[in-house]
Amino acid sequence: MSSPTAPPQATPREGTAPSVGRRIRALREAMDLSLRDLGVRSGVSAPMLSQVERGETSPTLAVAAKIAAGLELTLSQLLRLDEGEHVAVSRAGARRTLERGGHRFEELPPPLPGQRADVSLHTLDAGASTGGRDDPPMHEPGSRETAVVLAGTLALVVDGTRHELTEGDSVTFDADLPHHFENEGEEPNRFLAVIAAGLRRG
Repeated sequence: MSSPTAPPQATPREGTAPSVGRRIRALREAMDLSLRDLGVRSGVSAPMLSQVERGETSPTLAVAAKIAAGLELTLSQLLRLDEGEHVAVSRAGARRTLERGGHRFEELPPPLPGQRADVSLHTLDAGASTGGRDDPPMHEPGSRETAVVLAGTLALVVDGTRHELTEGDSVTFDADLPHHFENEGEEPNRFLAVIAAGLRRG
């Protein structure tokens, strides 16, 4: 009689090793973490992480959960178990819109698990500015912001330095520094802002 064999360890879905590995590597690099850094944060050895990223092995759910925690995600977010579709459409007129003292903005993408970038469309009335007492910029350390002027003129003040922008111009800056946008023109302006979290570390 053959001896009973131990049940296999649970792993993510069959055939997901390469895709999970690529996702882990992309997230790690977006956070500017080395394999050693992620190893310290997750408790998973750097050699094991390297094998997972290259698709040479599929992590057990316990290991995947540790890696997810090291990337500041839940296991479901890392494995995309709670995403029903790979395409999320945000319809005009159905997006979250806020207005604060002549500053109106729409959050373009819907909230998605593990999303580390926010995209928003802004309108500033003539003479209006962002960054007031009721409209503070709230970006985590290491964030970067890119703004593209769609219409009108726009002034960006970052850490006390002023930058004048006109239609079609774009700018990228460290968004965890004190900053605000101003519209000194006579017409409302519009600009698109993309904020990526945690790109600059240390």
